[in-house]
Amino acid sequence: MSEPIHLERDGRAATVTINRPPLNILDIPTIVRLGEVVAELAADPELQVVFVRGAGEKAFSAGVSVQDHTPDKVGPMLASLHGAIRRLRDLDAVTVAAVHGHCLGGGMELAVACDLVIATDDARFGQPEIELGCYPPVAAALYPSLIGPGRTLDLLLTGRTLSCEEAERMGLIARRVPAGGLDEAVGRTRAEITAKSAAVTRLTKKVVRAGRDLSFSPALAEAERAYLEELCPTADMAEGIAAFLAKRRPDWKHR
Repeated sequence: MSEPIHLERDGRAATVTINRPPLNILDIPTIVRLGEVVAELAADPELQVVFVRGAGEKAFSAGVSVQDHTPDKVGPMLASLHGAIRRLRDLDAVTVAAVHGHCLGGGMELAVACDLVIATDDARFGQPEIELGCYPPVAAALYPSLIGPGRTLDLLLTGRTLSCEEAERMGLIARRVPAGGLDEAVGRTRAEITAKSAAVTRLTKKVVRAGRDLSFSPALAEAERAYLEELCPTADMAEGIAAFLAKRRPDWKHR
């Protein structure tokens, strides 16, 4: 893995690895390449799940390079980082951050921007930007809807570090696994998701996104519309019901 971002494909799954150990610092070239890789994945209609990981044993990512916060670089850095995160959040495929070790600053923003976060007990989360006299824009925009404005301000104003257990209690982590168990957890999650219909997992993410972005009534209206107009005509909904009634495993067509 010589590139700063490594892409590996495995059927309907893909793994994007930040390849700058030991801390997987996100400098501008790495961020630009991340955005390019995510754009490439967005063009694949067969993709079902994307895992985002950090290379090495010490970190998912300890954040954006401090050297890229200087006046001549900070604008391009923010544009590249926020563009990559927007593309990641817009993917139809389910996105999963697989976190170990340090997950700080822009690295934490990248992880929490994924649909699911799996983290090992040794993972540590934090937004220390306040120590540099700045704040993390993605965290300021994203975290209040996830953990509330009070907890968001607590993290952003103090820059304190969260243990994996604390992050799980806040709702930032979907699954906490033992240290050293990340590969097994990723494999299990990949198997669980890809065992389902890709057409249905993509539609499920679509309506959950509506639930995230809209108030209840319009979100429910969108979920109902998508159910009747997009889900019901799929071959896989018909197959799933037929398989259940026949007491057999479904043979998904992913359409």
